[in-house]
Amino acid sequence: MIDLLLIDDEPNAIKSLEWEIGNYCKNVKIVASLTNAKDAILYLKENKVDCVFLDIEMPDMDGFQFLELFPKRSFAVVITTAFDQYAIKAIKESAIDYLLKPIDSDDLVKCFEKIEKQKNKVSLNEKLENSLEKLIQSTVLSQKKISVSTDGKMIFLNPDDIIYCESDGNYCTIYLENKEKILLTQKLKFIEEKLSQFQFFRIHNSYLINLNKVKEFHKTEEYVVLSNMMKIPVSRQKKSTFLDKL
Repeated sequence: MIDLLLIDDEPNAIKSLEWEIGNYCKNVKIVASLTNAKDAILYLKENKVDCVFLDIEMPDMDGFQFLELFPKRSFAVVITTAFDQYAIKAIKESAIDYLLKPIDSDDLVKCFEKIEKQKNKVSLNEKLENSLEKLIQSTVLSQKKISVSTDGKMIFLNPDDIIYCESDGNYCTIYLENKEKILLTQKLKFIEEKLSQFQFFRIHNSYLINLNKVKEFHKTEEYVVLSNMMKIPVSRQKKSTFLDKL
């Protein structure tokens, strides 16, 4: 079903279009018919449509001025006018079709066939993009690798090998299970974002820990003991969230 918005300052032109569409065009729903461009602007800000039939010569604001307010459009545009001098400009505005009044019913049917094809193409592209994004995400998670750059080289790390990361101003250090340390010239927030899909938590302003490496939590002193026996303080503001995650 194509959701259609009609914009024309002439009520008779709108009635004629409604009749033509109702009698000759299938799978088209006229969601609104407006005679004022400003009302149409408000409508499109609050509602989603597949296509707009737009008159050019209207008082207060012509059709092309109207389109300038929607540089990135999620709807197809069909120019409807009694004048043929706007054809080239309509093409430049990426209008899907250009219909001269009085609109021929055969031209109208062909116009909606174009709109339907474009709508299906957009829908297919969105599905492909979503599928690709899910595939990329699943691949990243299955590989369980993150990349970091240091000393002019790129290092690939398994998050399970990371015990914790420590901030030092504009630098941070990654501590690994094999006792190796990796110094990065990025803030701790950088590695925090890299590890956001894994079991890591910013337990303190200066520390990001692997929750799977926590061995003990000392309530009174408010610190944790990690698998390498390192003691890391727990921020009071983060304490409740930390316990929930455990």
